[in-house]
Amino acid sequence: MEKLNGKIVFITGASSGIGRALALEFAKQKCKLFLTGRNIIELKETENICRQYTQDIYIEKLDMAVEMDIENAVEKVLYTFGRVDILINNAGISQRSQVMETPIDIDRTLMEINYFGTLAITKALLPSFEKTGAGHIVVISSMVGLFGFNSRSAYAASKHALHGFFESFQIEQPIKNLHTTIICPGRIQTNISLSAITASGEAHGHMDSGQLHGIPVDICAKKIIKAMLQKKNLYIIAREEKWLWLIKKISRNLFIQIAKKVKSD
Repeated sequence: MEKLNGKIVFITGASSGIGRALALEFAKQKCKLFLTGRNIIELKETENICRQYTQDIYIEKLDMAVEMDIENAVEKVLYTFGRVDILINNAGISQRSQVMETPIDIDRTLMEINYFGTLAITKALLPSFEKTGAGHIVVISSMVGLFGFNSRSAYAASKHALHGFFESFQIEQPIKNLHTTIICPGRIQTNISLSAITASGEAHGHMDSGQLHGIPVDICAKKIIKAMLQKKNLYIIAREEKWLWLIKKISRNLFIQIAKKVKSD
């Protein structure tokens, strides 16, 4: 199995949640880290935690909806380390609003951050991957990248879009030793529901019970790295949610009937 020691890892959304947990796991493996996020204070907290294990860390403020931020981050990681071995496309924002109440601007915001921002970073780094002839791209999607769900229409759409793009990229595989792994987490113990966007554009500000009692984030991070090292194309990290996906594969009508009864929080 591939060794991680000395690998250069670029992580988006590293200021908290899965991104922070992944940064810590890679730090323990003595990787060189380029960590980005919107909240520079929390990002520095991630840096401080990781410095227990490695000193090769660089942080950069990055808003996935700002093209200039993306260009600057890519330029700086290549200037700092010369290449990227592993790109973790983790940054994103969730949603808590139903279709009838959600203005189109909210849909566009979610697509801009979750989909177009991820594509922009990936495409900007492809020439570097092509030059080295190898690497790994990890895409943190969601179980709702596999099925729709109540109060997640735009979020689910953005994650479905990621699947369409990166599955196509896996089929093309233009760089022989550049691999892509799509990760579909279910409910993980993170603060994602707190910052989820509502119909008004404000933060949801509520810790959903699903997140509160979800899979511990450190276990999730370990599973992601294991899936990456095994070069999985698609990997699910979930409990009950994975049964919804399996039911959908058997009967869409039954899936919809059951999904309607599942609490959205």
